[in-house]
Amino acid sequence: MLRRLSGQINDNTQFLAAIDWVVRLVAKVLAVAMVLVTLISVIDLVYTLLRDLLEPTKPFFGTDILKVFGLFLNVLIAIEILENITAYLKKHTIQLELVIATSLTAVARKLVIFDSKVGGSDLNGLAFAILALSVSYWIIYGINRVAKD
Repeated sequence: MLRRLSGQINDNTQFLAAIDWVVRLVAKVLAVAMVLVTLISVIDLVYTLLRDLLEPTKPFFGTDILKVFGLFLNVLIAIEILENITAYLKKHTIQLELVIATSLTAVARKLVIFDSKVGGSDLNGLAFAILALSVSYWIIYGINRVAKD
């Protein structure tokens, strides 16, 4: 049995097939976990909205409106991450354009909920991240469009 196992490890085709099986299994586990995270994020958003809308003692949005926007963007980011995982499962490749778009959404979320009382270096970092991701997206988008033509 040890000799057979050693032969399978030495055979690159079988070894790579085993690695591919593990990667697919991990991607499926991640997809299920992201579905749970997405559902919990939606429940949190709905709970926050209902609590703020139905509580008569507070103004319309007792919770800071930026927090509500942050919760919306959390749901969108979770959906985009789930799309990244399912795209990988379908095409067996990482779709860079989708990853960069997800990153842009995450940085935009940070910008939306940004506390202006915090130092300017954080804002400069966010600005640089947005610029770098935007340029990256533009380049990848251009390459993908040229490849399709």
